[in-house]
Amino acid sequence: MTVEYSGKGDPARSLALLWRTSERASRKGRPELSVDRIVRAAIEVADAEGLQALSMRRVAERLGVGTMSLYTYVPGKPELLDVMLDTVYGETARPEDVPGGWRSRLEQIARANWALYLRHPWLLQVATSRPVLGPNVTAKYDYELRAIDGIGLTDLEMDSVITLITGFVHGTARGAVEAAQAETRTGMTDEQWWAAHSPFFGRIADVDRYPTATRVGQAVGEELNAAYNPEHAFEFGLRRVLDGIEALVTSRATGEVIG
Repeated sequence: MTVEYSGKGDPARSLALLWRTSERASRKGRPELSVDRIVRAAIEVADAEGLQALSMRRVAERLGVGTMSLYTYVPGKPELLDVMLDTVYGETARPEDVPGGWRSRLEQIARANWALYLRHPWLLQVATSRPVLGPNVTAKYDYELRAIDGIGLTDLEMDSVITLITGFVHGTARGAVEAAQAETRTGMTDEQWWAAHSPFFGRIADVDRYPTATRVGQAVGEELNAAYNPEHAFEFGLRRVLDGIEALVTSRATGEVIG
């Protein structure tokens, strides 16, 4: 799988694009082109064809213009990718009134991030350890921190809680996207895969040799009708993560030391 990295572009040019501080008019008099239109076309390419298909030439083709005309607005692909990231991060829902306290607010944040990854699977192919310093990324981070501000956690713990939630969503969303793409990539549905492999299960499922795996595997198959169900993994895992955060919050209220 192709992996890209955020923050590879020229810092000054990336920041100017992200905050729209120096958008230039086209030298060729093409007022229909703009940074926003180019970024939207790039997102459409990545959504439809994957990040591996993204190039300045491919974006230009989608817009029906010459490749060189894009460079009037965007220095190159690294800077374009940063703006793409910032743009889609602006899509996450950020309601101010979420009934149910901090736990419900964190659940809403997790579900908003989950939905974002499913809409834009290419996000899972971008390593963002060097964050994009754009307005939407900043607003998203501020909103997520405010969900747990004032509940007794230190600033470092607040950041760690958001990292935990978003990291959990990232991992489970990757599983969901891979499961959704399996049929297209392999040419075989889950039902076809199970049918092809079922004659061999008897040889593998040796109850005497692997009693626990046999019992649990059978229970999972009967309950989920699959070896892996991404929605179940998300719902089960989210509750366990929130339970762990709740234990931390409770410990701070009672003076107990955890971690």
